[in-house]
Amino acid sequence: MTLLVPANPLRPRRPDDHFAPEADAARADGIDVAVVDHDALSRGDPHRAVMAVPAGGVAVYRGWMLRSDQYAAFADALAARGVTLRTSRDQYRRAHELPGWYHQLAPVTPTSTWTTSAERTALDQARNRLGTGAAVLRDYTKSMKHHWHEAAFIPDLTDPTAAWQIAARFMELRADDFTGGFVLRAFEHFTTAEVRTWWIGGTCALVGAHPDTPNDLPPNCLDLSMLTPMVAALDLPFITIDLAQRDDGIWRVIELGDGQVSDRPTTINPHDFVSAVRVGIR
Repeated sequence: MTLLVPANPLRPRRPDDHFAPEADAARADGIDVAVVDHDALSRGDPHRAVMAVPAGGVAVYRGWMLRSDQYAAFADALAARGVTLRTSRDQYRRAHELPGWYHQLAPVTPTSTWTTSAERTALDQARNRLGTGAAVLRDYTKSMKHHWHEAAFIPDLTDPTAAWQIAARFMELRADDFTGGFVLRAFEHFTTAEVRTWWIGGTCALVGAHPDTPNDLPPNCLDLSMLTPMVAALDLPFITIDLAQRDDGIWRVIELGDGQVSDRPTTINPHDFVSAVRVGIR
């Protein structure tokens, strides 16, 4: 197996500083490491991006987020060199975009509905489907939770003007990164920081803090027994699931993401991280 990481923009033969600790840990653990040009991937030149990747074998990516179409082009460029990504283009899309995983995890995550466009009429239809109360707005891949009151939280689904103001600001902030359509998720009140769990082939390999709150360590009593068969049924090779405890004490799924592009919190040692995930992704 080869670990692929973004190259340092100033020193293109070396890993990007953000991923260098994981690259060093992988090499120390006997895993081959190669760099890819993330800027070339982003501007639509995937074959240039993978020029430094040795031909042949199976690879796992650990790098910056890619749109699903960018990942597909990345996979094709690697395939032309005889390299197979452990996570296929279809698996990446299903993990990376909420409509790909929501139905399987619907019992353990806030009720959600979505549109296939950014039209106001589509948003109004989605509001009506979700019903009444408050909601959180996002697109298929990301929320703007750091702009909570202006671009994420909709206090009243029955107020079309206020809802559209939130949506318009969300689109302004997301700009060209807007993906798929609007997603509306019923608001639930959570009382803890998020916990990031790492899953390999349907089995939880690691539990840690969320990167946004790296020092808020997860409780030892986190029970994943109900979630495990649902995750296994997704048939996704390498994912993260973020959870938080609702005000009634129940742990709920906040987000699912592809593990290749999910950030590692600073409180998880890179050697521990590589050791935890290497067996399942060989």
